[in-house]
Amino acid sequence: MAKRTFSGFEIFLIFLLVLMTGITVALLSLLFITSGTIENHTGSPSTQGPPATQGPPATQGSAAPQNSTPPWGPTTTQASPTPSTPEPTLFQNFSGYHIGVGRADCTGQVSDINLMGYSKTGQYARGILTRLYSRAFIMAEPDGSNRVVFVSIDIGMVSQRLRLEVLSRLQNKYGSLYRRDNVILSGTHTHSGPAGYFQYTTFVIASEGFSNRTFEYMVTGIVQSIEIAHTNMKPGKIFINKGTVDGAQINRSPTSYLRNPQSERASWFAIHPVSMKNTNHLVNSDNVGYASYLFEQEKNKGYLPGEGPYVAAFASSNLGDVSPNVLGPHCTNTGESCENANSSCPIGGPSVCVAVGPGQDMFESTQIIGRIIYDKAKELYESASQEVTGPLASAHQWVNMTDVTVWLNSTHTAKTCKPALGYSFAAGTVDGFGTLNFTQGMMEGDSFWDTLRDQVLGKPSEEIKECHKPKPVLLHTGELLKPHPWHPDIVDVQIVTLGFLAITAIPGEFTTMSGRRLRQAVREEFEAYGMLNMTVVISGLCNVYTHYITTYEEYQAQRYEAASTIYGPHTLSAYIQLFRVLAKAIATGTVANLSSGPEPPFFEELMSPLIPNIVDRVPLGTTFGDILLPANSTYRVGEVVEVTFVGANPKNSAENRTHQTFLTVEKYEATSDTWQITHNDASWETRFYWHKGLLGLSNATIQWHIPDTAQPGTYRIKYFGHSRKQDSLKPAVLLSFESTPSVFEVITTW
Repeated sequence: MAKRTFSGFEIFLIFLLVLMTGITVALLSLLFITSGTIENHTGSPSTQGPPATQGPPATQGSAAPQNSTPPWGPTTTQASPTPSTPEPTLFQNFSGYHIGVGRADCTGQVSDINLMGYSKTGQYARGILTRLYSRAFIMAEPDGSNRVVFVSIDIGMVSQRLRLEVLSRLQNKYGSLYRRDNVILSGTHTHSGPAGYFQYTTFVIASEGFSNRTFEYMVTGIVQSIEIAHTNMKPGKIFINKGTVDGAQINRSPTSYLRNPQSERASWFAIHPVSMKNTNHLVNSDNVGYASYLFEQEKNKGYLPGEGPYVAAFASSNLGDVSPNVLGPHCTNTGESCENANSSCPIGGPSVCVAVGPGQDMFESTQIIGRIIYDKAKELYESASQEVTGPLASAHQWVNMTDVTVWLNSTHTAKTCKPALGYSFAAGTVDGFGTLNFTQGMMEGDSFWDTLRDQVLGKPSEEIKECHKPKPVLLHTGELLKPHPWHPDIVDVQIVTLGFLAITAIPGEFTTMSGRRLRQAVREEFEAYGMLNMTVVISGLCNVYTHYITTYEEYQAQRYEAASTIYGPHTLSAYIQLFRVLAKAIATGTVANLSSGPEPPFFEELMSPLIPNIVDRVPLGTTFGDILLPANSTYRVGEVVEVTFVGANPKNSAENRTHQTFLTVEKYEATSDTWQITHNDASWETRFYWHKGLLGLSNATIQWHIPDTAQPGTYRIKYFGHSRKQDSLKPAVLLSFESTPSVFEVITTW
């Protein structure tokens, strides 16, 4: 290799990296406390891309599922669960299923926490665009003998700790009714949700600590959505449909994809929720969340977002190499295409090679892609006629993915590897490039980074380097065990079946071709044992997160997805082998004979967040909620109302949930002399920005983008929050407040 030289800016970044690494090591050694005391707290149409999209089943009188698992539509109104819910009476003489749906808020904190997905330093949450929801669907046989639960959650991915805690709380309330084998938890993979809910060190570092505040908020929301669904179970039917979605996705690693055999390359694919870029700081559910928003608003007329009986989930699938930024990657400085093996530009390198969505900005791109998905889902929902019938079944195993023997053919075997990340992992993707000057497709290491890694973390073993070839190992996470393992060894594999529909729960991000091969293998295994014409769908980001899973051919290119395939080149083959075992057990009625496998750990001591809790303060002569910049007196449709208030840290509202929204837009009704809420912070037309100052001072700015549907009249905007107060030698308390309203008129014309 030619001698590497560094610019002054790179040297400065390297110095910062070394400094941050030293700080991290010190914090990892010193800043641990028990998870229970980490923080003060109380407490699906499927739309997949061309040429054919797998549409999920829809319940009768409701919407269908979403991205890769079907959207599920409700059949009943939601009711608040009671502490001990009696078992619903099941209808014995009914040909369909007993179905329950539920939706609950799982947003977590919207400030002082990293957003999870891009792993970009400094991408902290600073407000909210839309709330995040857990959407649960329970299906039971008419006699109640078997049931399955599918939960789609507006978060980056489901962590192992999150799943274990949810299962523990379900067991405490329902006994053996809801278990590891019949409950699937799937993240939509929005990259604009809070981090901080993981237990493995790689993700704890990326999150800058474990946030018990956010973890509890998420767990509570997930469990509550299941409780609501359990309470609301009624007889219903499920339908499935398929169609083609055009114009919503591209493959972001085509040079890797083209390494697969040509005979396999024509098929549909899912979508990455990365329309909102890594410059975004507002918590939101991205494009698939916007599709859910549109579907639920259409069905829940007269309800505010997040309310109403109809639940529409758009779940994730094999989205590993699929981007919604359909205009493709271009050099931001020259405009030329950078669709090449390294995703790099002649001038500026990979940091200026960025994929662009169809809109004028990321907000519009999110709406465009989300509406494309929604429109097709609605069409499929309204025309669905194929009913899903048959018994329910489920199978699950925990597996040590670092030690799976893979049969390549009848005479040759290979092994999976201890986890490791390759150099191109640090490059990021065209949807969100890395901070340092790494490129995709790196087939060799770099002496500088190797030396730095060896000095700080120790050298990777020859065994792990050999196992992962041709991946050049950047981080040998499977050999890093302090303060806790850096990546999971024990992962979940799971299948649930509803008649001829099989949902495979995948613990990571399968690429398009990986998903296709898994579906085919599972379908063939079912057929081999008498279950013919099975429809197999993939639910991604389920139960535990293990990064990416590429095909063996794609692995050879070592782009970002391959460098992030942490168990080595035979990872996909191992999963296919394991899921075949589950399919056979279901088909032959031998699920009871499956071993449960090695149980995963649940770590009690995790690093506390790096950003401390501090007391909120106000400028002299003001109080929380006072208006600093009022609204104008008059606006017309299409304009933006903006009001700024004396604020407090929004993360307080994830502990004290006295208020269920940070804002309301209200319209005065003269006939009743009342103010009616028209929008809240879950509405796409509102935005809540938090501006952090010094010494506990902060401002909150609320925007309302007045929609075409707004009626003329008198409106007001209100702000709700919680301030942290602490008197000398006393514990901190959180005090709720609401603002003085800012009043204005909306007219249709001047």
